[in-house]
Amino acid sequence: MPRRLGESGAGPSTSEGRDRMPAGWAAVPGRLRTTGATSACFLVIAAAAALVGWVLVRIAPVTLAVTAALFLTALLHPVVAFLGRLRVPRALSALGALVLLVLIVAGPLTVVANQAIAQSDDLRQQLVTGLERLRAFLTAGPLSQQQLDAALGELTKALQGVAPGPLAGAMTTLQTLAAAATALVLLFFFLRDGPSMWEWIVPRFPSRSRERVDAAFRTGWSTLVAYVRGTVTVAAVDGFGIGLALVLLQVPLGLALGFLTFLFAFVPIVGAIVAGAVAVLVALVSNGVTDALLVLAAVVVVQQLEGNLLAPVIIGKAVHLHPAVVLLGVTAGTLIGGIAGAVVTVPLIAVAYRTLERGLFVETASEPHQHEKPGSHMHEHRGQERDVDPR
Repeated sequence: MPRRLGESGAGPSTSEGRDRMPAGWAAVPGRLRTTGATSACFLVIAAAAALVGWVLVRIAPVTLAVTAALFLTALLHPVVAFLGRLRVPRALSALGALVLLVLIVAGPLTVVANQAIAQSDDLRQQLVTGLERLRAFLTAGPLSQQQLDAALGELTKALQGVAPGPLAGAMTTLQTLAAAATALVLLFFFLRDGPSMWEWIVPRFPSRSRERVDAAFRTGWSTLVAYVRGTVTVAAVDGFGIGLALVLLQVPLGLALGFLTFLFAFVPIVGAIVAGAVAVLVALVSNGVTDALLVLAAVVVVQQLEGNLLAPVIIGKAVHLHPAVVLLGVTAGTLIGGIAGAVVTVPLIAVAYRTLERGLFVETASEPHQHEKPGSHMHEHRGQERDVDPR
């Protein structure tokens, strides 16, 4: 039986091992050799991760399409499972879930678009009046007219520098549409063939590792499912609460701003702040200071409810990440992939952490012994892991 690293053996074996060492290596203390080997392994892993990340960024539309399809699969697979229990063929179940998703997305977008078109003239007039009011307040207070004009000129230049040109904008639009179409197609295949895909992948691993890989995947998948469902719930509460306040105060585009709040809630920590600031700013420009303060109060109440009650209970148990890690992940994701990177970074970190934790540091219930064939308890183990079955 082969000895583990660091175990002492018989004299001849030890001397032979030392004879095979490079000149002078035997004089290095054992702990230092172990530390060096461990550091080298970490460097290799970090280099491989950096290479993979570089490739994923280079093919960003494909990466985002696959990621979006996986997230939506985590959200919609209960629909497929429910239809399957009604003996609906799996292909029709997947197609039905896809149609349901399109209806859920198209409905609010249609309402928001109709509201924006209906209120466009009134909103334009209110914005002009509000901006004039804001200009008068600033020039009568902390700024002179020259300072305000200079600041507006700098802001205009900055916006022109950030805004893409016509060709770049057209290319971005085409890439976005192509990625969305790819994501929908992948979503259908994941919903229809997800379990069979995984059953094909697992046997490709060494027999000794199959059970551990299967358990790690199921743990990671359950983490993703819990995160996506929890985030959708929290985002819906945010959007409904702030949107209701805006509608009651008759702020222009109240429903649109509520839907914007729902979308921004998918960016942890930062998204809620940005969406709340936009809502307060629109209320200030269109309705005045009093309504803006009322909107600010509603935003604070809703976000406190989310941050102190909903998110810890619904999402916290699934993510197991410190807020500092979440903030750093959002920042890094934004720098790498913009808004899309900010949305997907935290769930990917959580899934990777839980998967590695389950796969590397937790013994499976049926770890094979010397007298047992690897994988002999696979069926039993799958029964124990049924709560995290991706199907």
